[in-house]
Amino acid sequence: MIQRPDTTEYAEYYADYVRRVPDGDVLDILEKQLSEFRQTFSTFSDEQAMTAPKENAWTLKQVLGHLCDAERIFGYRAFRISRRDATPLASFDQDAYVREGKFNERAVRDLLEELERLRRENLVLFRSISEEASTFRGTASGYPISVRALMYIAAGHAQRHLELIRVRRAR
Repeated sequence: MIQRPDTTEYAEYYADYVRRVPDGDVLDILEKQLSEFRQTFSTFSDEQAMTAPKENAWTLKQVLGHLCDAERIFGYRAFRISRRDATPLASFDQDAYVREGKFNERAVRDLLEELERLRRENLVLFRSISEEASTFRGTASGYPISVRALMYIAAGHAQRHLELIRVRRAR
């Protein structure tokens, strides 16, 4: 089982994501989120998913696209670092990615399918990483980060957005 990273394994701004991951096997948690994605996002029509909760906020389609982007990036970072690639990895501007992603032009079901596929691919990768390799560290966005921290960050990031969407739906 992949151990929870300590606070020296990621930048402070990721602490909230790591805290959101419940105790247990992070790989099981990442897998369970697949059904949570489907449960949460499939209840919205394309029209509903185009509505932003307030001015300058992302629509649900944009949130889904952002989750796809983040899933790609966290997996790529974990892959590179797990292979002992010491090249510092750049940060990304999430707002620019969402703007250029044109997610509002896509169907919710297509974005959801993409997210599910990306998560499944990351699970294949994460399961192939040994306990030892999960502790390997690299640099991303100018900060040290471990492979296992990236696994926890991926889970916590998704959890945060799932919680925000549930709150949005309840209003």
